[in-house]
Amino acid sequence: MQTDTDTEVELDTFIPFMRNVMRCEGTLRELSLTWRMIEASAKMNCPEEASNLLPMMAATRNGFERLESDLVTSMVRESLASVMAEIGTSARNLIDTVVRNLYERTADVGFLATDLALGRFVAGLSDNPGEIIARLREYRNKYTVYDDIMLLDARGNVLAQIDEDSPVEGSCDPLVAKTLASSSHVETFRATDLRPGHAHALVYSHRIVHPHTGVAVGVLCLVFGFNSEMDSLFASHRRDGGHSLQLLVDAQQRVLASSDPLWIPVGARVPANSGGAGRLLVHAGRSYLVQTVAAQGYQGYPGPAGWRGQVMIAAELAFTAQVNAGIARQDPAVSQGLLMHAATFCPPLHAIITAAQTIRRVVWNGQAVSSGQSGDQLRLKAVLDQIGETGARTNQLFTQSVQDLYATVLSASLHANESMACLLVDLLDRNLYERANDCRWWALSPTLRELLGDPAPGRQALAEAGRVLAHINSLYTVYDKLVVYDRQGRIVASSQPEAAQEQRGAGLLGQALDARTWAAVQRLPCSQSYHVSPWEDSAWHGGRPTYIYHAAIRAPDTGAVLGGIGIVFNAAQEFEAMLRGTLAGKPNTQALFVNRQGRVLASTGPARSAGQGMAVPAEVLALANGQSLSRVLVHDGRYCVMGASACSGYREFKVSDGYRDDVLALSYESFGDVQEDAPHAVQRRGMQLLPEAPGSQNREMATFFVGAALYALQADCVLEALPAQAIAPVSAERQPGCLGTLARKEKGAVSSYVWVFDLGLLLHGAPSAITGHSQVIVLRQGGICIGLLVSELHEVRVFPQARITALPALSGRGQGMVSELIHANEGRLLVQCINPQALMAALRQPERGLGSLLPPALPSALQAKA
Repeated sequence: MQTDTDTEVELDTFIPFMRNVMRCEGTLRELSLTWRMIEASAKMNCPEEASNLLPMMAATRNGFERLESDLVTSMVRESLASVMAEIGTSARNLIDTVVRNLYERTADVGFLATDLALGRFVAGLSDNPGEIIARLREYRNKYTVYDDIMLLDARGNVLAQIDEDSPVEGSCDPLVAKTLASSSHVETFRATDLRPGHAHALVYSHRIVHPHTGVAVGVLCLVFGFNSEMDSLFASHRRDGGHSLQLLVDAQQRVLASSDPLWIPVGARVPANSGGAGRLLVHAGRSYLVQTVAAQGYQGYPGPAGWRGQVMIAAELAFTAQVNAGIARQDPAVSQGLLMHAATFCPPLHAIITAAQTIRRVVWNGQAVSSGQSGDQLRLKAVLDQIGETGARTNQLFTQSVQDLYATVLSASLHANESMACLLVDLLDRNLYERANDCRWWALSPTLRELLGDPAPGRQALAEAGRVLAHINSLYTVYDKLVVYDRQGRIVASSQPEAAQEQRGAGLLGQALDARTWAAVQRLPCSQSYHVSPWEDSAWHGGRPTYIYHAAIRAPDTGAVLGGIGIVFNAAQEFEAMLRGTLAGKPNTQALFVNRQGRVLASTGPARSAGQGMAVPAEVLALANGQSLSRVLVHDGRYCVMGASACSGYREFKVSDGYRDDVLALSYESFGDVQEDAPHAVQRRGMQLLPEAPGSQNREMATFFVGAALYALQADCVLEALPAQAIAPVSAERQPGCLGTLARKEKGAVSSYVWVFDLGLLLHGAPSAITGHSQVIVLRQGGICIGLLVSELHEVRVFPQARITALPALSGRGQGMVSELIHANEGRLLVQCINPQALMAALRQPERGLGSLLPPALPSALQAKA
């Protein structure tokens, strides 16, 4: 069992690899020491004059000691979690993509083993090896993932083979006997005499039975292009600039494939981290962070036994990668709004923000309390100057530290969503690659060729063609239906019984293809060519949008077009399964496929269905093929992290086969509703007061924000600031401007209560939003204390009287509550001064009724205590 001490020791091992954390830790300790020195200096040099400041300084020092540890720990934890999430996503995507690909191979070998021409040849019912090799090569030309295809008899003799560079006469491999005895496919990965000279081969084999007796007479072997496929995967899934190493490992942690064999070669044993714990593992004398992920399985297929995806990254490289560019490009208001939801997506970040706000408030209170001090001003002034200077440095550190921590957390989400979008378009292209292969291969069916070769096919021939299509459709459920049409473009056979189609009002027999599609099929130059209908609503698919893949059926001797086959992709079911399978375990995320026009192909969200349009950022629609991005933005009234990727094709599909149809994947992770105060918070963050040269007469003012505007109060009227979250919404039939009561404390006990008024509502007529930045300034005027809700504290400053001008009395809302203006920053910034007397007078007006706000239970709640 891991203890807290163990955790601290473990985290300490990562700090030397995190330069930003080391810098922050050093600055925190320096500031903590500075606050201690200020406190000690005040106690020794002016204990009486600084008596009111000492509690503030003690509170600041205590807060610093807690924050120093919490901030550093959180930065280490989040940086580590970000890296582990990133490499975990890469490992998961790697193994899941491999398994989905190999699932298709299990379907291929099972279907091809039932090919009648191959069965007759292996059974000795036909003697045409040239035609069989040509047929196998046709298959390989369409399913280019195979290095070799072989037919063996029951004794292991090779009857046909298409790889002339690696000829084999026969095999003694046990997989032959195992395959003959199995009714299903057999998956073999190791060295085999079927692939001499190769360290290993991935072979999918299936028995071939006699067409008449059903006895196993031979074996079909499909040799998967394992090395080329893994190289392609490593290239497409690497997104960190080459810092990490991607591996495919077996159950013994032996490397089966490596993205960098010079770094970690095939056959090496590497340490595993299946639990995902953030800890360093050593391999070959070097420390790594590691994620090892097992496959989720696909359509009931678990993948080869023990295979897992693994990503390793050296500790000295893990934390040096640049923060995602999407952070730098985001709208500052969106960034700030998302940060307001930190409590939901990163509780440690929220805790740090809250702690930083607390210390800022303590410093502000100390500056306010110290105003108007009398006594030995020279010694006290030195202490006050140090408090002001150190407070400014403290605020700057907090701001930067929070932003660094926020960027770390957000970068992980940006990367995860971008990776998800990349995986989705990769899976889509790989899936549709198989559809293009299927239609071309099935167009070579002897049964369908014979059917269309007959100018007047009989009922029996048509029925047989329907049975062939129905059999294919039963094995390949990704299709809604399959149809065959003749040389006039009229449908003559379908995979669905005509009676069932008629019952649904979807009978197709006798219907003609649209002229555009039929002309495109007739123009196909060879058996390698295919045509895909545009993404649009189709009567063949119940009026829903989909793709339909077409290939010409040709005369075997002349190559003349006899008609064609159309396979209707079950788009809604397959695309949604793809999207939901990738989103497993992400309840706040939705994913979509869209085209370049922003039309939805599929979506996991109920708000948008296939065929609808949606507003997609222009930079996403303009993404180049194979490119991706991630951004923070507002989507459907919520802050979201969006990942987007444009398809790039797979192997020759959409790359060199002449077919183009760009699809983009989008991933939206939602974090919370849009915050109205976010733009104001951005403006507040950028507002600074420049130093002022002292004049002959000066006034000390406590400044704060209401919305985005800067206001000020005479500092000697201010008692303290308290967190707005502590307001108790006590009901006493108050006017809208009163929010409730707030307790004031002395020495840890409640000493009095004040009523809290919304200053924004009093000034502008619009209620203020209470956020994590909101504060209540406790004001004393004429023996009465009230609380004023403000948006954020700023600082306490001395301004020359020459910079302050009076305003004429104005009518309307506010009624003179703003009586002066401070011309700060050489006149470029106007600070509005609240007149406490005018404020109290406004609250005492009959329509406001300050007296009526005194609840019976608290008759002296508004009275200041001595």
